Amino acid sequence: MAATLVDLTHQVTTAMPVYPGDPAVVLEPALTTATAGVNVLALHLGSQSGTHVDAPYHVDVTWPTLDGLPLERFTGPAVVADLRGLEPREAVTPQLLAPALERAGEGTVLLLATGWARHWGTDAYLAHPSLTPDAAEAIVAAGVRTVGVDALSVDPTPEPGPGDPAVAALLADLTDEHDQQATDEPTLAAHRVLLGASGGGVIAENLTDLRALLDAQEAGRPVEVSLFPLRLVAADGAPVRAVARLG
Repeated sequence: MAATLVDLTHQVTTAMPVYPGDPAVVLEPALTTATAGVNVLALHLGSQSGTHVDAPYHVDVTWPTLDGLPLERFTGPAVVADLRGLEPREAVTPQLLAPALERAGEGTVLLLATGWARHWGTDAYLAHPSLTPDAAEAIVAAGVRTVGVDALSVDPTPEPGPGDPAVAALLADLTDEHDQQATDEPTLAAHRVLLGASGGGVIAENLTDLRALLDAQEAGRPVEVSLFPLRLVAADGAPVRAVARLG
């Protein structure tokens, strides 16, 4: 059977979905053939726009930036965890990951198939399942340093707040201390565990539908994935063209 390439990347478009509070995405002509003889787009987007990877620097300024990570972090044989059928905002526990982690290890890219890509562009996309800190610890303990998910984040995404960023920031300041005391857990706990792993970890988010990869894995076909980012200097992350190769 010939190898098959599967694109796992959402299209980058104006007004595409972004994490609450992130910069809006705008694509518009900068030059046109009618006026300049060539077509050139002007892009406005955040480093975490669309299908992207997070570097450790994303959550800690003392941790490696994107350009400080080896290329091996962005590619490798993949193991896909079948997490379809979970409820909105359901926790992904170590027990749910156990079958996949038995096959994963150093150099493996662990992909979390929640099925949430089907909600892309809707409010339901924010209510995705997410990793518990214990599940993130289990992933790291298995030797995995690269994790991808077909959802907005590996941590819970907050509900949309007030439209005015200043108001949202004020509310966050007022509630942050209370929330920290109530939960006794750091913000973006799963991110911190995965990205803070020895040698530096990588998280890929907003992958598209992973069903083809699950089917290939079930059929015994090898699955490899590439998540190479833009080569941004000292960056917290960058958009990627995520591609799977089904052997």
